[in-house]
Amino acid sequence: MDLNELHWRKASRSASNGGECVELASAPGAIAVRDSKNPAGGHLAITPESFKALVAELKR
Repeated sequence: MDLNELHWRKASRSASNGGECVELASAPGAIAVRDSKNPAGGHLAITPESFKALVAELKR
């Protein structure tokens, strides 16, 4: 899977001042996450179930 070909979108809660920005993309069977300041620096691809658990933990 080439994550660079995905449609990336900035998380709605990311800071608007250019820092602490996260981008997400839907991939077949995964949610991809990257740092918008360094999009070529690496990506994290996790299952939708794991992403849901991560978001729930972050909200606590």
